[in-house]
Amino acid sequence: MAAVTTSPAAPVQLFASSSACPCLSSGSSFIVVYARRRRFPCRSVVAATSPLVLADAKVEPLLKQERTAIRLGLPSKGRMAEETLGLLKNCQLSVRQLNPRQYVADIPQLANLEVWFQRPKDIVRKIVSGDLDLGIVGLDTVSEYGQDNEDLVLVHDELQYGDCRLSIAIPKYGIFENVNSLEELAKMPQWTKDRPLRIATGFTYLGPKFMKDNGLEHVSFSTADGALEAAPAMGISDAILDLVSSGTTLRENNLKEIEGGIVLRSQAVLVASKKSMIQRNGVLDTTHEILERFEAHLRAAGQFTVTANMRGSSALQVAERILSQSSLAGLQGPTVSPVFCKRDGKVMVDYYAIVICVPRKELYKSVQQLRAVGGSGVLVSNLTYIFEEETPRWRSLLLQLGL
Repeated sequence: MAAVTTSPAAPVQLFASSSACPCLSSGSSFIVVYARRRRFPCRSVVAATSPLVLADAKVEPLLKQERTAIRLGLPSKGRMAEETLGLLKNCQLSVRQLNPRQYVADIPQLANLEVWFQRPKDIVRKIVSGDLDLGIVGLDTVSEYGQDNEDLVLVHDELQYGDCRLSIAIPKYGIFENVNSLEELAKMPQWTKDRPLRIATGFTYLGPKFMKDNGLEHVSFSTADGALEAAPAMGISDAILDLVSSGTTLRENNLKEIEGGIVLRSQAVLVASKKSMIQRNGVLDTTHEILERFEAHLRAAGQFTVTANMRGSSALQVAERILSQSSLAGLQGPTVSPVFCKRDGKVMVDYYAIVICVPRKELYKSVQQLRAVGGSGVLVSNLTYIFEEETPRWRSLLLQLGL
């Protein structure tokens, strides 16, 4: 094929093949153009600013460049996104996003890390494809779009927000009025091969898998996104399978959950690529730091440090009095330290300072018990972090990786 060129003043269209546009002859492979920036009616258009000549050249796709940065995927919008950023901030890992419209950001405390804002399902898909190394999403998303992929590893499965459940819901009225369990739903005579139970859902992997695992044969699924609660009333489906938090929306639409109908309980999780953690430089170390920060903060959540003075003859005697009360044991036991004072020119010990960690729900009870054994001057303060010698989740992760 002879190369086709134009003068710089004449903007022309460039097409990759004759099938791209009807204006090309059947024997043409490429048209070579010089083009200015302008809009063309044809979809396959290339705008250029310098002459280009292609003559029977074989065009190779651009090679995917090997990246060196570690990539963390975060939800791009919604409540999950807000709470994820809040968790990271509380762990001193604030995300720095220079432009709110940009999809990429960073965390200054983590070297060589890029933060990519994506839809939750795309985070999972891109971890599987190798375009992301780590991600924070709901367990439901990992289960639906990861589909038991062996490369996906749950690094932390309880980030303590985004709680919900994937559940089957049916109408409260009509033929379902007295149906209250999955077993009763399965035994209804209405469902046959020709007339299966119709379920509307966005979970087209978990739904059929759950039904198969529970022995329900005559079931069909239809894909739907949003406003699923209206589907039964409209006659589109008999039941729905959707995420439920409080259940208020179901009740307001005359729907009910059924016993045995919960497919999955979900909350936010930290997920990573097994291959990346083993093969990519720095990914495992970064994962370790994120995990430790998360564990330290979440372990401290809902805990208080309680400090008090207590008169006693020795640290051991004070410790025995403290440990006689069930709610004063702390994490591993109380810390007892002498309080020194100077009297008549001599350094004396009349009091001991005790420090314990107390759960929020046990706080008042603990203060009462502390007073009962002689504690005074009780101080209470929030805990921010509790770092262990080594987090159990880290040991578990290393076992999964075979390290």
